[in-house]
Amino acid sequence: MPRFAANLSMLYPEHGFLDRFAAAAQDGFAGVEYLFPYAFAASDIAQRLQAHGLSQVLFNAPPGDWEAGERGLACLPGREAEFRQGIDLALSYAQALACPRIHVMAGLAPAGVDRARLQATYEANLAWAAAQAAQAGRELLIEPINPRDMPGYFLQRQDAAHEIVQRLGAANLKVQMDLYHCQIVEGDVAMKLRDYLPSGRVGHLQIAGVPMRHEPDLGELNYAYLLPLIDEISAASGWNGWVGCEYRPARGAVAGGTSDGLGWAGMNRPQPATARGAYLKV
Repeated sequence: MPRFAANLSMLYPEHGFLDRFAAAAQDGFAGVEYLFPYAFAASDIAQRLQAHGLSQVLFNAPPGDWEAGERGLACLPGREAEFRQGIDLALSYAQALACPRIHVMAGLAPAGVDRARLQATYEANLAWAAAQAAQAGRELLIEPINPRDMPGYFLQRQDAAHEIVQRLGAANLKVQMDLYHCQIVEGDVAMKLRDYLPSGRVGHLQIAGVPMRHEPDLGELNYAYLLPLIDEISAASGWNGWVGCEYRPARGAVAGGTSDGLGWAGMNRPQPATARGAYLKV
């Protein structure tokens, strides 16, 4: 069965960030991911991981000024020095947290800048960062993000991400395939899984319900079909990545809201053998 990782930037919002590790472990998660660790000392996060027997599977490199609306630096001409400093910081956290992969956000395409220049900047930055990450034994991931949630984001399509990975040819540069974003932009999710997972270019999956980004059993995507399909493809191809649960609990920040919504995964609320929860166990 897929290995699920709790996204602590979205799940357990009733708790402070450092208390979310305990909540995830109590619910049966073995791995965690989140957007950014940099507001906390790496040693404090490492202590929570160790105390609760959790694996850190993913986090993002610094995105620029997030509060001001920046969503990554990799495609932005003139920001190369800041981008490199961010990669160095991310790699130091990855070392401290034994995290094998880092997501590098592309950034928002600036108005009036030729796309070819943005593409060249993006690829040059990724090539440099992948080389640094390789020396540190880490993978770098790039993720297509839908323009409804993030208008103007430079990388939006799966095929564009795979073309970049193939063109740059770095073995440790891979795609972060978020099925929520994929469904909104492109659809045909099952066939894309069949095409891309066996390629060796997908380093991580993420899931959420569409369109509201709540639990995977809410919305138009049929995860009761897609998750067994991931198992099937994995068994045939050897793909063994994590599946990040990057969704907003429909119950919000009420006490136990995330835990109460995990029936889809067979956690906390066991279901009959014929129900989807009997399959979707961490």
